[in-house]
Amino acid sequence: MQTSALPDLAHTATKPVHWLATAAAMAAVVALAGLLQPRTATATATAPEKRTTTPVAAPDPAEVDFPLECGGAGTTVADQAPGDLDGDGRPETVAVVHCDAGSGTPPSGIYVLTQGSGAAPRVVATLVDPADRKTVTDFAVREGRVSATLLGYSSLEVPRCCPDQEEQASWRYQGTAFVRTTGDLARAV
Repeated sequence: MQTSALPDLAHTATKPVHWLATAAAMAAVVALAGLLQPRTATATATAPEKRTTTPVAAPDPAEVDFPLECGGAGTTVADQAPGDLDGDGRPETVAVVHCDAGSGTPPSGIYVLTQGSGAAPRVVATLVDPADRKTVTDFAVREGRVSATLLGYSSLEVPRCCPDQEEQASWRYQGTAFVRTTGDLARAV
């Protein structure tokens, strides 16, 4: 070990009394900081900020007559999800609906529902029309975007039980309408 040419300094040879003095000084600083805290903050809102907002419920699909031709069979809401799609602070509901066929795989429609104050919910957009003969899977509403996997048929010869095409699609509200973006357009299943 190499010896230092400098004289021994008091802080280089600490004794228990030094540690005790340091701990006491730290405790004093913490106690003093606790005593010198600012007054408890209280916020008072100005008139516009005092308004209370109650959460607005998303439209209920059970209260809507969907534009489906089901021949008296009725409709089934297969899936639904709320979301503020137009950024107005009020949630819309997106519903996947098909005819209540009892068996088989009837084509689905994707509908956007809205509801004004005191009004009944209503369909404001059709994202997938059942006339397109698509079945909807992997449906989701996230961050203002609607997405789904659409299953379909390449020809009339393909049995209706077994779709042979798959398409990834998503919609986002832009200005005055929903704009669709599409992934794999006609990928075989």
